[in-house]
Amino acid sequence: MTVTVRFAPSPTGRLHVGNVRTALLNWLFARQAGGDFWLRLDDTDLQRSTAAFADGIRRDLAWLGLEWTREERQSERTKRYVAAAEALKAAGRLYACYETEDELDRKRKRQRARGLPPIYDRAGLKLTDAERAAFEAEGRRPHWRFRLANSEAGTLNPLPTIVSWNDLIRGDQTVDVGSLSDPVVIRADESFLYTFTSVVDDAEFGITHVIRGEDHVTNTGVQVQLFEALGKEPPAFGHHSLLVGADGAALSKRLGALSIESLREAGIEPMALASYTALIGTSDPIEPHRNLDALAQLFSFAKISTAPARFDADELRALNARQLHATPYEDVAGRLEQLDIGGGEDFWNAVRGNLSVLADAGPWWNVVAGKIDPVIEDQALTDQAAALLPPEPWDGATWDAWIAALKSGSGRKGRALFHPLRLALTGLEDGPELKALLGLIARDKAEARLKGHRA
Repeated sequence: MTVTVRFAPSPTGRLHVGNVRTALLNWLFARQAGGDFWLRLDDTDLQRSTAAFADGIRRDLAWLGLEWTREERQSERTKRYVAAAEALKAAGRLYACYETEDELDRKRKRQRARGLPPIYDRAGLKLTDAERAAFEAEGRRPHWRFRLANSEAGTLNPLPTIVSWNDLIRGDQTVDVGSLSDPVVIRADESFLYTFTSVVDDAEFGITHVIRGEDHVTNTGVQVQLFEALGKEPPAFGHHSLLVGADGAALSKRLGALSIESLREAGIEPMALASYTALIGTSDPIEPHRNLDALAQLFSFAKISTAPARFDADELRALNARQLHATPYEDVAGRLEQLDIGGGEDFWNAVRGNLSVLADAGPWWNVVAGKIDPVIEDQALTDQAAALLPPEPWDGATWDAWIAALKSGSGRKGRALFHPLRLALTGLEDGPELKALLGLIARDKAEARLKGHRA
């Protein structure tokens, strides 16, 4: 069996960190198993779904390196949903209902007032042909519900009915569909709901594993029965915990600020975000990884905790810095060129340990190749340092020879020696190792700065 998974976002907004965690878990599992990762755009909400959001989803996934084997759009599969619905109608598993939202709300209130659970009373199954015709004559259009298999033959009263499965993440899971209303799967405007379309797609596309958030656990109980009603074998299900903030509070109201687009614009590296979102809520340490294949080798359902995964933006930013510190030059050479940053591998190795985001390399390139105003803290020392600068060409031994001569001639050491040199050569209090910067600055510029000249 070839593992086939899908990531199924709705193009009604931008992807956020919660979405990406689901996408990553699916992608890493498929990668490890040598399987396929599909992108399915659940765009049946025609009023809210846009081409711009769909393009944004593709762009975000591509930026993260989450390549997909195949793409499908639910808006192009209406005929398949109609065919599946007609088959279920013929089997007596879909039935028409004519209540308005206000009428349903009043029913629920009456049930609660009587101490009863607000479960739909299956009134639609009790309608006569004449009653249906009367509703139609009023201009009412039916919505359609899926009749759950939770009652004895010949009766409508739901009984406790357990649907169970061995969850890939949560272990043995049960849902009592006897405590649920028959779900609406087709609206009065004839549009289909996710609960139904997702099952039809997963069945027809041969999806072998569905990995999604724990907020879908109850849906799974219903969908297992939908698979069975369609004569299809349900896939394996895994429900991961949802993200919370560092304070333990739900992230739902803050996800707009944690969109992938906003994180990308803030300078977060794709592999830092991938490493972080894939590893939080697992038993693995949160560390930077160079590529997705390295993360795929670590993947295991057994490592994923059922406790909420804590997303800490500060922790992500710290990991982003560590990601850059460990990134080899060949991985960023093209991006540095796009930023008009030169210096090659020597420059990158000199400054990467001082970067939080890649754009931070720009000011350091200006220190090396541009003009700065030196800060002279000890003119006598920096004049002596300028006079002792060795002639070019410089090599790896130049720094040590220069500092040894300066120590001997000035009697200075430690901060009293290095702090004035740093201020003069870079104009800054701290930064990359001076030994690495000196050769990049070059002799003429270094000499001028040591003498207090803008260079």
